[in-house]
Amino acid sequence: MTTVLVTGTTGFLGGALTRRLLGDGVRVVALGRNQEKLAELASLGATTLPCDLAVLPDDMQPDASDIVVHAAALSSPWGRAQDFERANIMGTANALRLAERVGAHRFINISSPSIYFRFADQDRLRENALLPDPVNAYADTKRRAEELVSEASAFETVTLRPRGLYGPADTALLPRLLKAAESRPLPLMRGGDAATDLTYIDDVVESILAAMVAPSSVSGQAFNISGGVALPVKMVAERAGEKAGIDVRWRQLPWPLVKAFATASERVCAMLPKRPEPAVTAYSAGLFAFRQTLNIQKAEQLLGWRPKVSFDEGLEKTFAGRTG
Repeated sequence: MTTVLVTGTTGFLGGALTRRLLGDGVRVVALGRNQEKLAELASLGATTLPCDLAVLPDDMQPDASDIVVHAAALSSPWGRAQDFERANIMGTANALRLAERVGAHRFINISSPSIYFRFADQDRLRENALLPDPVNAYADTKRRAEELVSEASAFETVTLRPRGLYGPADTALLPRLLKAAESRPLPLMRGGDAATDLTYIDDVVESILAAMVAPSSVSGQAFNISGGVALPVKMVAERAGEKAGIDVRWRQLPWPLVKAFATASERVCAMLPKRPEPAVTAYSAGLFAFRQTLNIQKAEQLLGWRPKVSFDEGLEKTFAGRTG
């Protein structure tokens, strides 16, 4: 029986992957920090290990595993650089050490398309696109984590860059958007032309399953993962608002003004003792101003994967059972 070690299993993606693997009869060694969520996974049959990957114990010796899926990360548009360094650089370095320790033959790294981000329209970006200077500490550390993975030689490696994960257990993308929409009008910039491609959680899980069984020829490569459809950001916000019972309002604003305000807010918040998150970061504002979409042809051709869940269907599943 195949054994898969998954990091970050108490997070959104890691938990969804673990439950899917267990449902498919795969043996899972689940690492995470949330004891309550680990207990839930243990009740489903996972072997669980409470673990902060940034401080991997020398004596930790999980069961031998065929594949390691590294889904643990600190993902946020704001935070202290040292926290991202700890979680995303030290965490990835230790995940790679752990993969050697358990004798894995393949390491699947979950990265992020944020490494591509720039303040400009970018449509159907391919994996070999020239990377800009990182927009924030998250993008910087995810890019450097990819470099660590690419240097590994003890096993095959595959990097996935899923865009905009959402689904019923999501606590980040749509909840953050709706929280902002509930409290204030959202900025409408550059004629409302901003667009992105989101990915339903089940499709991301399927991409990981595809990477697990893909031929050795994919080793060392990175793959864009998304829903494959450019979605207007204005439409995404309004459709999600309808499902959540929130009246999404808009305020037309010039992009240069919004960026200047966001940049100034970041500087002020960075100087405060507790470094509170600004109401809007430059990165978040940029997502409302520019088109940022991915080309997923490589994943379709080499992994045999393609998204199955449309945005309409994904939104229905995300809000099923909710009452506004």
